[in-house]
Amino acid sequence: KPSDPAMTGKTQTSNVTNKNDPKSINSRVFIGNLNTAIVKKGDIEAIFAKYGKIVGCSVHKGYAFVQYMSERHARAAVAGENARIIAGQPL
Repeated sequence: KPSDPAMTGKTQTSNVTNKNDPKSINSRVFIGNLNTAIVKKGDIEAIFAKYGKIVGCSVHKGYAFVQYMSERHARAAVAGENARIIAGQPL
């Protein structure tokens, strides 16, 4: 059916990244010093998707959160992207 995200090539990630259960907290990545005037949700998802399945992504003024399926993916993302320069600013 055409509304299936797998058919349209669009991934559906939730905007919810604020669950407080320990598993969610440990698999969430805070991305600070983000130039949100330039960098959008789709950009963040594209950068961080290589570390694992993203189940949520929320973008705020100057920062964002990415919620992964597992803590292992979150740790890999932090290790891989910390201090990377995006839109002229180190994360």
